[in-house]
Amino acid sequence: MNIHEHQAKELLKQFGANVSKGVVVFSLNEIDEKIKQINSKKYVLKAQIHAGGRGKAGGVKLCSSLDELKDRAKNLLNKVLVTHQTGSEGRQVKRLYIEEASDIEKEFYLSCLVDRASSKIAFISSLEGGMDIEEVAKHSPDKIVTTRVGLVKKLSDENLEKIVLPFKLSSKPKEQAKITAQSIYDLLVQKDASLIEINPLILTKEGEVKCLDAKISFDDNSLFRHPDIKALRDLNEEDPMEIEASKYDLAYIKLDGSIGCMVNGAGLAMATMDIIKFYGSEPANFLDVGGGASKEKVSAAFKIILSDKNVKGILINIFGGIMRCDVLAQGVVDAAKEIELKIPLVVRLAGTNVDKGNKILKDSGLKIISASNLGDAAKKVVEATS
Repeated sequence: MNIHEHQAKELLKQFGANVSKGVVVFSLNEIDEKIKQINSKKYVLKAQIHAGGRGKAGGVKLCSSLDELKDRAKNLLNKVLVTHQTGSEGRQVKRLYIEEASDIEKEFYLSCLVDRASSKIAFISSLEGGMDIEEVAKHSPDKIVTTRVGLVKKLSDENLEKIVLPFKLSSKPKEQAKITAQSIYDLLVQKDASLIEINPLILTKEGEVKCLDAKISFDDNSLFRHPDIKALRDLNEEDPMEIEASKYDLAYIKLDGSIGCMVNGAGLAMATMDIIKFYGSEPANFLDVGGGASKEKVSAAFKIILSDKNVKGILINIFGGIMRCDVLAQGVVDAAKEIELKIPLVVRLAGTNVDKGNKILKDSGLKIISASNLGDAAKKVVEATS
């Protein structure tokens, strides 16, 4: 789960990091009252959407007066902002963040994330921060330093020194940078975040180290432990189909292809997507119905796939262990009849109650294409939609 910048900064402040004073507004009428909380003659206006690249897309504006701020806010609020991360459809700006402007001496990059490859927490630091960090990573990877740490209560001074070393700071700012590093580590561990990115982390002309921007992603599976974090969820920033899938505990991610996939097990789902690509098409989604799905859950999953207008055919690939093939088959049949399925459907079943499942599909009266194995299934669905 992602959250907005203003929410991320509030959390960072709670954990001891230094952030600029700011306020969030949902309407233009709020500006006059809330701006009183900021003691500054210059302001930074920021569109709040769950996507990077806002600055290059015109979603971040420096304002030299309150009148200029109001004028720019009027143009930005409710605007559809298109960045390299939103896709061509963009995102509508439904809230704005206003913060005091900072005199920037230098910009850095700092992030903290769960590194699954090493089973540790990794800090990534760079002297080059700001809007072009992707270009730095691509063309000057030597300017990016990774420091991996184990799960500890407090980071050692040795590790903190490694994390902030690339910034080349003098003694006082260096200590502030260490405090920031410890703060984001504590936040990541205590709130089950998977990524915290500060880009840029800045050194001001007054010698202060500040988090000028912030992005935080949380592990969805841990949200039951953190109702305060779950309350920060903004459904306006999520795909409607993914929201619907979450109601049924379905692992669903929308993609850009034309072949809808329903699979049980993440590994099998990934293999199914790969083999669809191998045969020349693109998956429209990742969807794992899980090991013990009910008929209702399967039916819901099927309807979610069909709600995607880009889907031209569906591949169902089930290896029944805990998941019974007859339960899957009945859920698919019920949903297909309710929606009046009009696109090709290829089904490959194996495992528990496979004979019962195949009989349900055969007796359904639906035009279902059976497949004997995964390769056969992928080939048939691609041919049927070509």
